[in-house]
Amino acid sequence: MLLQGIFPAVTTPFEAGGGLYHKKVEHNIDRYSRTPIAGMVILGSTGEAVMLSDEERRDVLRISAEVAAPEKVLIAGTGAESVVETLRLTEYAAKLKYDAALVRTPHFYRPQMTPEAMLAFYRTVADRSPLPVILYTVPPFTAYDLPLEVIVQLADHKNIIGIKESSGNVEKVAAMVQATRHIKRAVTVTEIQQAVTERMLNTPASDGNGGQLVTVGELKGGSAAVAAPPRLKTRNKEAGFQVLVGAAHTLLDSLQAGASGGVLAFAAPAPTICFEIYAAFRDNDMELARSKQQLLAPATKRVVSEMGIPAVKYAMDLNGYYGGLPRSPLIPLTATQKAEVETRMAAFRN
Repeated sequence: MLLQGIFPAVTTPFEAGGGLYHKKVEHNIDRYSRTPIAGMVILGSTGEAVMLSDEERRDVLRISAEVAAPEKVLIAGTGAESVVETLRLTEYAAKLKYDAALVRTPHFYRPQMTPEAMLAFYRTVADRSPLPVILYTVPPFTAYDLPLEVIVQLADHKNIIGIKESSGNVEKVAAMVQATRHIKRAVTVTEIQQAVTERMLNTPASDGNGGQLVTVGELKGGSAAVAAPPRLKTRNKEAGFQVLVGAAHTLLDSLQAGASGGVLAFAAPAPTICFEIYAAFRDNDMELARSKQQLLAPATKRVVSEMGIPAVKYAMDLNGYYGGLPRSPLIPLTATQKAEVETRMAAFRN
């Protein structure tokens, strides 16, 4: 699976009474599907996954998969503190045709989370997972930073395809890119070098027949079933161990260091500016990329890194997505904080 481009870290909408807001899940996923993002991460840290019941997590995964455009890569956050729970949710995501599983580092028993424990955890998950696994290290939330030497060892596992690195440490990004250069894997892409998803291959073409069985009767008046021509042309592309970053304020520097894209909380309210930085970098227009990065950096540092999920959700409300309130113990913004978010986001209205 190709992990390249911008992936919003999708939030989870709640009703005024605190329950899961199903219709707004649909609304947000549909809107993201109409943007130039590469895909979406469902139930990551920004999705308040740790605040949800198992039933709610399954509902969010199901609704998102039903609504998302087939050409968008869908990544399910399935990490838990145990191998058993991680695999249970990963297997459910696989049934929904998700493309990959994002598995955060277990961290509650931090003193015992030695390199050996992490290697055993991820290798066991990857051995049994029906989906490709993406490592997820997020020190701002877990207070645990997956060591570089462990990442390099895990990168050799055939079912571990990449990492979401959310420390904001560009030097570490460069080091892991350099240390995993020996890994070469074939991935399937479209003719325009975009990821091919299982859902894409299984979705009928606009004429109603692409990739599906049609009867000879429909073609010549007979009754036997034959396979229609494929709805899209694909090719193989070489990809290595793919590094996605989680800090939007270091996006351009990380891309220059070898990252393949970003899973960004700032892309939840403002996917366009994040994509524009990535697109300018891809087109080697570094002046444009740098100017957009400099515009974005102060806003994402304040809104995402300092004010957090309540501010991300309010920024979404400003841009036509549904953010709504966070789940307690996270506290809604004050009027003063809302005014600051409005000012910070003024340049990024969709």
